[in-house]
Amino acid sequence: MTGADETGTSGDFRTRIRTSFERQAAMATIGAELTRVEHGTVEIELPFDIKLTQQHGILHAGIIAAALDSACGFAAYSVIDPSASILTIEFKINLMSPGRGERFLFRGDVTKPGTTIIVADGRGYAIGDGPAKLIASMTGTMMVIRGREGISG
Repeated sequence: MTGADETGTSGDFRTRIRTSFERQAAMATIGAELTRVEHGTVEIELPFDIKLTQQHGILHAGIIAAALDSACGFAAYSVIDPSASILTIEFKINLMSPGRGERFLFRGDVTKPGTTIIVADGRGYAIGDGPAKLIASMTGTMMVIRGREGISG
């Protein structure tokens, strides 16, 4: 499908994702930045900020989950038609290592595309002086939304 969707953006998935990401107040609040948009893959980066930590000074699990959910959701959004949208209906996260780093990278990849349900897997990495360290993984289930009032783009 080509042309404009309900948000007035073109059928280009990169434009739609960037426009939708800019409207996500939660991602703006935590200082997240969209750094890679490909068909089926999206990356979001986040600088370390003491305001996003828990009592031990490491990145809060809720922040990790939110960023991975967005990366997986936008990866799913990249493979659907422009008139549809995406909502997360389930996810499972594994926190594998403390979130310590100067920056964090959250990558979402579509594992199983579909017309109604899409499965995406995410990985979160802490970036510092050495090699990137895997800190979390997520599997998310996304539902493709069409024609629902109040949900577009």
